[in-house]
Amino acid sequence: QVQLVESGGGLVQPGGSLRLSCAASGFTFSSATMKWYRQAPGKERELVATITSAGRITNYANSVKGRFTISRDNFKNTVYLQMNSLRPEDTAMYSCNAGVFWGQGTQVTVSS
Repeated sequence: QVQLVESGGGLVQPGGSLRLSCAASGFTFSSATMKWYRQAPGKERELVATITSAGRITNYANSVKGRFTISRDNFKNTVYLQMNSLRPEDTAMYSCNAGVFWGQGTQVTVSS
């Protein structure tokens, strides 16, 4: 069955960095557009970043442009989200998405 398993979240100080990973299985990863979403308590879910199947096209929310980078390794069936210059407002549960499939999420907390 389809599985999306995120990892890499944690507690980081403002200005710090984290790299999230999402390991995929159960579908043809190399054909799938992959997305990272986040949701903070009391807020709507936000699309953070998108990457097309071959990785040629990426898109970002305005709130993370210039700080976050989405990438993928189609040999490892994994999509990544490199997050730099983290801010307290980046605190959220981050989830990866492939169409109708979702991972369980990984918590990112930015706090001093």
